[in-house]
Amino acid sequence: MSESPSAADTPKSDTANSDTPQPEAPATSASPPLVLVHGLWDTPGLFRRLEKELEGRREPVLVPHLPHGLGERPVLELAEELGEAVEARFGPGQEVDVLGFSLGGVIARAWIQLLGGRERTRRFISVGSPQQGSLLALPWPRRWLSTVADLRPGSPLLKRLNSDPSGLDGVECTSFWCLPDQMVVPSWTGVLPRGPRHQLPVWHHQQLITSPAGLKPIVGELLRR
Repeated sequence: MSESPSAADTPKSDTANSDTPQPEAPATSASPPLVLVHGLWDTPGLFRRLEKELEGRREPVLVPHLPHGLGERPVLELAEELGEAVEARFGPGQEVDVLGFSLGGVIARAWIQLLGGRERTRRFISVGSPQQGSLLALPWPRRWLSTVADLRPGSPLLKRLNSDPSGLDGVECTSFWCLPDQMVVPSWTGVLPRGPRHQLPVWHHQQLITSPAGLKPIVGELLRR
């Protein structure tokens, strides 16, 4: 299992990694459908700018609404709903690419690793997702906020995901993160145990998916053939 980057080897925050993907020519029709998974207290509208950047270049795109309430729904329950939405839209066998932002990256990962999503996922892109948890989730009781409690470092869910990452075998994984992320703490742990990791030159969590500096390399990855 790959180790997450440490503070000592963290790239500078004012520039993206040199291997950050750049936008390419329009993807071919052979590209599978793209599924975008939003985060906690977000809606599909979060991806409006990304969808506009992809318009005419990467379609079809599915952005399911996974209502989290106030944060009381377990992540695995939301992952089941993600799988149901993918099957309802594309049928049982269609291969897909999946991008998850923030909590959405953990929901998508739970679906891929634990609920059979791996069998139909070509690429998985995690953007600012607490894949090893966030210290901000520690104070919140599971009794009232199961979603948030699942994001505690060492939670039962994250232990399942990180103790055996073989559920990602065969899936092309990529992580995007930023050093000054106020939601994923510490920020450099917000990466997958597989695949390349790109630090983006943005100033806070939401900018990863809404600012030009965040969107440009992400769009480049999504258009990669």
